[in-house]
Amino acid sequence: MTDAAGSRTAAWLVHLATQRKLSAHTVAAYGRDLHELARLADGRDWAAIGSADIRRYASKLHAAGQDGRTIARKLSAWRGFFDWLAEHVALPVNPVDGVRAPKRAKSLPKALSVDDAVQLVATPARKAAAAPTSAELCNTAMFELLYSSGLRVSELCSLDLHYRKADGALPASTGWLERDNGEVIVTGKGNKMRRVPVGSAALAAIDAWLRVRPAPADGSAALFLNERGGRMAPRVVQTRLKAHALATGAPMHVHPHMLRHSFASHVLQSSGDLRAVQEMLGHASITSTQVYTALDFQHLAQVYDKAHPRAK
Repeated sequence: MTDAAGSRTAAWLVHLATQRKLSAHTVAAYGRDLHELARLADGRDWAAIGSADIRRYASKLHAAGQDGRTIARKLSAWRGFFDWLAEHVALPVNPVDGVRAPKRAKSLPKALSVDDAVQLVATPARKAAAAPTSAELCNTAMFELLYSSGLRVSELCSLDLHYRKADGALPASTGWLERDNGEVIVTGKGNKMRRVPVGSAALAAIDAWLRVRPAPADGSAALFLNERGGRMAPRVVQTRLKAHALATGAPMHVHPHMLRHSFASHVLQSSGDLRAVQEMLGHASITSTQVYTALDFQHLAQVYDKAHPRAK
């Protein structure tokens, strides 16, 4: 990298840190991406790089085994740099504009089978003769609700027992249980609120938990509490679900989002109503929900392979 190119790089990183207020971690990542561009450019001046060069660099990254997501991120960083550079030197165009990363193969979300999902949420991780602890009752209620309503784990943890207005340092509820209606109201991505039904098994598990639920230590109305009486954190739910899945013999590693995927796949298999699933999941676009049609087809294909005498 020439001295001039190096000084431009350093100035841009300072701009990101001081003007755009990006974190040190993000700035360091941009620095690595730009350093890689300089390596690919092999000492050429920034202003001499054209769109054909950028396409060639992206192809080299792909040939070296980098996936489309990684290359897309680097192109985004390079595009931002050249946008900034155009404010300081004469550039005919941004050479990264119009250059796209190689398409990456879409990976389908992993979902449990209906039997495995029901077995997971309905099976206690203790000996049948032992009385459930309050933590176990809380776990059962959380896991049943995740599968029953397809909630994101962040939405689950933000639920209150009932709606609560802002009170001093405590903000107003962003999600809450409406037990009489058999529903939860949650606030998802983009601060969009939605109403989702809760199944009878999840309601029964919630009722069992509420009979032993202590008053929240922080004075909030949090529905699910940790051992110290504070609001349950997503990381704790993830850890508890993983341990529960291992204890009950689940066939794979299970995380909270897998229960959301399972909910969507199973409702779609039974109803075929893609729009309804979209509404319950809180997807802004039907495109995000359509991935579950592929899961549904996979399920049908598996049934065919097992059942049809001429399938194999």
